[in-house]
Amino acid sequence: MNKDAVLEAFGKHLTQIRKERKLSIHQLAIACDMEYSHLQRIEKGKVNIVLITLLTIAQGLEMSPEELLHGFKTPK
Repeated sequence: MNKDAVLEAFGKHLTQIRKERKLSIHQLAIACDMEYSHLQRIEKGKVNIVLITLLTIAQGLEMSPEELLHGFKTPK
């Protein structure tokens, strides 16, 4: 498994969900009580997030972690 490809794929998935919910990256960062730059690095696939961060992002998007990961495909 290519870890960089997984991080990039998750970042794209997160960006798509954020845009579908018509949120700017700044708005989501505020909702998650997270630094804008950290969230930006996650969306670019530059950060390997921990479980608590995943839960925080799901909460900021007002969805469950399951909903956040729904449709996410791990690249081969």
